[in-house]
Amino acid sequence: MSEGRRVVLDGIRRALGGGAGARAAELEARLRAHPPGPVPRRGQLDPRGRVALFVEMAELAAASVARLRSTDEVPDAVAEYLAQQNLPAALRLAPDPRVTNLPWNRRPILILKRGRSTGEDLVSLTPAFAGVAETGTLALVSGPQTPTTLNFLPETHLVLIEAGRIVGTFEEVWARLRQAYGEGTMPRTLNYITGPSRSADIEQTLQMGAHGPRRLHILLIDRDGPPPGP
Repeated sequence: MSEGRRVVLDGIRRALGGGAGARAAELEARLRAHPPGPVPRRGQLDPRGRVALFVEMAELAAASVARLRSTDEVPDAVAEYLAQQNLPAALRLAPDPRVTNLPWNRRPILILKRGRSTGEDLVSLTPAFAGVAETGTLALVSGPQTPTTLNFLPETHLVLIEAGRIVGTFEEVWARLRQAYGEGTMPRTLNYITGPSRSADIEQTLQMGAHGPRRLHILLIDRDGPPPGP
């Protein structure tokens, strides 16, 4: 080792206060403990407050929200939304039981496909892992039952979420992921989605659907909430 390099490395060791080994042990302990950082007060609400804030922030981000009392209402809500948007009565479902086990026979006119999208589908329906109240954000994980292609390729993305999956902050999503998947194991992809895709990169002109769906419609199952509005 050259003298100059030795001097530099000795200086780094002194700055680390005990050497790289001690610093590495400190970092490992911190990673195991998962200490939270500063948490915004806005998301620290009771369950009803979290749901209300989630809906407010999602709509501010140009998403639409349908509040339903039961998953049994989802097929009717989907069919009505497609009709309102003048879209074909067809959609691709994530092959997840939370979606495929819904009573689709109530709407036999709907044409249903399952599995990942290759880009030809206009509408998809996927379940959310969680929602974040402070920003109206959806957290979607990848996996065999939840292909990521369904989140980005169709122009219209429908997302199903239970009110109980809405947390206050992003930090709580990571805590739920560790609980659901086990320490040291994570899904290959976690997508945070806030509203439909948009960009104003070109001449500061807002374009919807720039990098993904131009519409985001959230089907919120809120069994204990107020009845849906008109």
